[in-house]
Amino acid sequence: MLVRDLWHARLHGIGVVLSLAGLGLLGAATAGVIHHNPLTQFDVTLLEWLHARATPTGYVIFNAVSLVGAPRAMTGLALGGSLVLAARRQWIVLGGWVVAFAGGRLLSEFLKGLIRRPRPPYAAAFLDHYSWSFPSGHAMGSLIGYGMLAYLLVVLWTHRRTMQVPIVVGAALLVVAIGLSRLYLGVHYFSDVVGGYAAGGLWLSACISGLEVARRWGAAPPPAAPSKAP
Repeated sequence: MLVRDLWHARLHGIGVVLSLAGLGLLGAATAGVIHHNPLTQFDVTLLEWLHARATPTGYVIFNAVSLVGAPRAMTGLALGGSLVLAARRQWIVLGGWVVAFAGGRLLSEFLKGLIRRPRPPYAAAFLDHYSWSFPSGHAMGSLIGYGMLAYLLVVLWTHRRTMQVPIVVGAALLVVAIGLSRLYLGVHYFSDVVGGYAAGGLWLSACISGLEVARRWGAAPPPAAPSKAP
């Protein structure tokens, strides 16, 4: 019981810190985009630098990486995870899983509609339909989706650190690669990806913290019945 309580407390504390960090970073990136501060100048400089060095092979590779973080991939991950959790009757975790994906998508659309930043000029070559640029939905969605997947694998599948560390590191590298792919393809600015990571980290940490609290309550033993006086 003590070990479990310490685990819950540590995750909750980490969640609070990450939520505050994500909120601060999101606020800074949003302010930079709205007020056109030096961050947006760096956006254009990096965009042009990458475009000048991009190759057809690079486009093929990074387009494939980008597809791993696309909305269709995230929808498939959400549905697949939901089926597995439902089959295992992990109802509390299933609820947190659904809230993480659905809430993340709604938050992304809300922020895009609120900021309404146009896409970079090179985006049309890789986009099937137009959407606003800030924050990057791929960066945000992949952080939430693969972050939740890593969390579930670490919490429900294995408790061995030799397995936990590779899972977390692998998920982090995949999310970073997806963000880089959006920059290489020229469909997002640097601050779009940063904003996506910030918003995704904020929502992911809030969901995991809430899920840990719910799991703790669900695992708590029922209160003992009052003893009757003789």
